[in-house]
Amino acid sequence: MLYAAFVPTNQRIYLQQPHIGLPKKAPEQKGKSFSRERVLNGVQPFQVSEIAANVQTEWHRLQIRHNERGFLQDRFAARRVWTWQTGQPIARQEWLIMRIDQKNEHTYALCNAPENATLSRLAQMICSRYFVERVIEDAKDECGWDEFQAQKYLAWEHHVALTACALWFIAKQKLKWGTDCSREPGLIQQFEIQILPALSISNVRTLLKAVLPLPELSKEEARRQVVRHLVNRSRSKASRFRHRAKALAPT
Repeated sequence: MLYAAFVPTNQRIYLQQPHIGLPKKAPEQKGKSFSRERVLNGVQPFQVSEIAANVQTEWHRLQIRHNERGFLQDRFAARRVWTWQTGQPIARQEWLIMRIDQKNEHTYALCNAPENATLSRLAQMICSRYFVERVIEDAKDECGWDEFQAQKYLAWEHHVALTACALWFIAKQKLKWGTDCSREPGLIQQFEIQILPALSISNVRTLLKAVLPLPELSKEEARRQVVRHLVNRSRSKASRFRHRAKALAPT
């Protein structure tokens, strides 16, 4: 699975491949034999913040994509590194992707992309986190993901499934409308921007509420629903009484 995982500034990595193994005990050395793997070739780890400040780290300013403020354009750097944690049999080679945004904030990520991956591709991968967080926020704000109030795991699964279906349906509508409905070319010159904003989840939800109104509940249907609910509650209560009486009955 291809991943790009953000790490803290004090994450330790290796610029050279560490050889992992159990140290050999000298014949004259007393005590138990070594039971935990260690770095045998003396390679020292560095914090990712130290790698970013290293003179051999080459920084490049890249323009990733359009955004609401114009362009996402930050400084990026990437280096091939090795990572190892206690308990792993060997060290793992990964990409260390570094970013300095317009607020001069540094972020770091480890990625298992192929060795021939370009810096532009690596930068796009770590910047795609925005879209993941955007979907989660839309699911909570627009599709009711944050309104879950049940206590059972199965109910939670049902709620998540319905939220995902609603998001997928809205996403299909956004794609369909964006393809079928062409935009007025003069709007770009009128607003003096390079790309027009796309429909948001909230926009599509508002339009769907107009064309897919909820059915009105008649008096007869409301009466049937209330009766059915009361009958189910009565049956559930009677069932609990029977189980309780059976448990308390003398043997």
